Amino acid sequence: MLFSRANSLRDRFQRQAEDAYPSIFGTALRLTRDREEAEDLAQEAIVRAYEAFERFDGQNFKAWILRILTNLYINKYRRKKRTGLVVSLDDDENSYEPVGPAEYSPDRLVFDEMLGAEVEEALSQVPDVFKIAVILSDLQGLSYDEIALATDVPVGTVRSRIARGRAILRRELERFALQEGYIKQESEK
Repeated sequence: MLFSRANSLRDRFQRQAEDAYPSIFGTALRLTRDREEAEDLAQEAIVRAYEAFERFDGQNFKAWILRILTNLYINKYRRKKRTGLVVSLDDDENSYEPVGPAEYSPDRLVFDEMLGAEVEEALSQVPDVFKIAVILSDLQGLSYDEIALATDVPVGTVRSRIARGRAILRRELERFALQEGYIKQESEK
């Protein structure tokens, strides 16, 4: 009975993790802007989620695991900032790495929906707290409620963070457009 329950739990986790993996990896890649770090971060989030899956309330797996991912990213970023060292995530030989269908492979999703280098650069200028909200909303398509669950903040805070993040992103893109001559300053018109 106990063995059957464990297998059922593992199978449920595996199905849900495979479905969410493109979002997990895509979010990790946009947060870290480095493929290897994104792979490590996504892997660590999956391991942590698997370890805590018995406590998952069953409501919204994607938001729940993205919350784990964003918390790991924030903690890792803070640790790096404090120590100034590159922190590697521990390897676990017994960890499970879900693999989704080929049409949902992270490489394909990233390259099929790749943002221009200019947008990526502008996004890198957005402070993390706002960038996470913008990524989860505009790139991952999560609702305000899902983002609130994923970031553990009220919905009003989510709306504010998205608005502020978009404003910073818009300002950075306008700066680029001015530099490249795509738009002219008001005084030049």
